[in-house]
Amino acid sequence: MQVDQELVARVVKEVLIRQEQDIWMVPVGVSNRHIHLTREDLDTLFGKGYELTKMKDLMGDDFAAKETVTIVGPSLRPIENVRILGPVRKKSQVEISRTDTFVLKVNAPVRASGDVAGSAGLTVIGPKGVLSLKEGCIIANRHIHMLPEEAKALGLTDGDYVDVEAQGERRTRFYDVQVRVSEKFRFEMHIDTDDANAVGLKNGAKVRIVKRSGV
Repeated sequence: MQVDQELVARVVKEVLIRQEQDIWMVPVGVSNRHIHLTREDLDTLFGKGYELTKMKDLMGDDFAAKETVTIVGPSLRPIENVRILGPVRKKSQVEISRTDTFVLKVNAPVRASGDVAGSAGLTVIGPKGVLSLKEGCIIANRHIHMLPEEAKALGLTDGDYVDVEAQGERRTRFYDVQVRVSEKFRFEMHIDTDDANAVGLKNGAKVRIVKRSGV
């Protein structure tokens, strides 16, 4: 049987193209509102020396705790059952969606995690006490976690910004998605519930990274 070399070459090319495209496809993780606490603030809300109860492992050392709190802004309309993520951090931080800001009446800026200087304040209510945060309430920026070897394969470095395309009935492009690189991460793009609902994305859905010129 004679092999059509031209056909084989075309098939091989198509396979290589698909493989090349695959490395740009990243799973989505939808992040609901949550809070990170310092050791001191955890003591205030739950009592001296309280330890969080791990409910689910997340990325790296992070985990979702069984414990929740209530947050209150100037509107005095509380949002209950805000999940605590452990372990404790150096700074307390509340991550909410834009929709939540309308309920709370807070002017939360879009920031990278950890960048809380000058951000919005909130009141946090726990079972043992009340915490008044002067700052720390943000809307988390869109970002992609990846391992160093994944970043190398994509030609990206920590702190780069890329665009991301989401297909489907409500196809869209997310701009200025921050790249975060660490040995503790897994390949995943994090967006909040507002972004996910607007496009119809769920946990595990895949979107495509678009490497912009100059990145």
